[in-house]
Amino acid sequence: MASPLELFFDLCFVVAIAQAGVELVHSVAAGHPGEGVLNYAMQFFAIWWAWMNFTWFSSAYDNDDVLYRIVTLVQIAGVLVLAAGISQAFTDHDYLLVWLGYVIMRLAMAAQWLRAARWARGSERTMALRYAGGVLLCMVGWLGLVVLPEPARAWVFLVMAIAEMCVPLYAEKDYTTSWHPHHIAERYGLFTIIVLGETISAATVAVKSAVAEHDAPSELLPIAAGGLLIVFSAWWIYFVVPIQVHLRSNRESFLWGYGHYLIFASAASIGAGLEVAVEEAVGKARLSTTAASAAVTIPTALYLLTVWALHSRHFKVGLAQQLVLPVTALLVLCCTSLGDWAVPAAGVVSALAVATGTTLTARTAGRERPAEATAAAS
Repeated sequence: MASPLELFFDLCFVVAIAQAGVELVHSVAAGHPGEGVLNYAMQFFAIWWAWMNFTWFSSAYDNDDVLYRIVTLVQIAGVLVLAAGISQAFTDHDYLLVWLGYVIMRLAMAAQWLRAARWARGSERTMALRYAGGVLLCMVGWLGLVVLPEPARAWVFLVMAIAEMCVPLYAEKDYTTSWHPHHIAERYGLFTIIVLGETISAATVAVKSAVAEHDAPSELLPIAAGGLLIVFSAWWIYFVVPIQVHLRSNRESFLWGYGHYLIFASAASIGAGLEVAVEEAVGKARLSTTAASAAVTIPTALYLLTVWALHSRHFKVGLAQQLVLPVTALLVLCCTSLGDWAVPAAGVVSALAVATGTTLTARTAGRERPAEATAAAS
């Protein structure tokens, strides 16, 4: 089970995600969606990667002693420093605080691996040292975001993100850490819940502010209702399957774990999109209704497709069940052209996907029970 320290860790990381979401809303609402999405992707990677590394490490080496807790709290301090620098990174392209916060988190992570190496032997010790060395080397590369000219920073991010993701593949090529599938599935599930909760919170604050300033509940009620349906459906779709039974090897777990970058980022982006839709509805955003609708429908469709590809498809039986989420993602994208009704329509489509999937699963189970009973009797 997740420890209180891990839960505290997750909550503090969501603070940084919330800050990135706020800046994404400002960029998109101001008419700069491309720049906003790129900056958001970069900030979110730093948050997500540090969270993920700690999550897998704690599944294998969590002894929960005093030193372990102190180093973990240092990582939390690092993400708060990173969160404090997100606004500067978005508006002024100044990555100094973001880099400093990331360095604090990663140095703490390297210290955890060095401590694990101290007590390990043979291949396990080599693996832990590779992790620590890889983390420290990547820190040098990330300095490029601070010292290199602005046009080069996107390329620095791309190269260093790939390098970071290669560290676990290299470190564990001879020895696999003894992570626990149930614990990993629980940690990812809890973080998904927290991110979806932050999405609801952000949308609620946006609606509250708009009503207080513009007194326009009639324009906002459909957006609020559609947003709730989308988030409720997102929760249902993610947790309807016991994914831990699928995590049996490093190959499967690496793909599943890395792919959650898109799941977490799109889930958080839904909240930002709802805020943009609210601002457009009350005339505060410098973009069209279609563009504001796309801020909701695109991350929703991405979430549905990614959850299906990494999560749900392993438990679907038959073509009909397999097609539910991909078709739903396509229909959600089609809702973009519906103007003011795009968000509520996307919410209804998402809810219908849940109802359809539940019905198909129940029918499949109903057909299997008589067959099992006949086989047992014979």
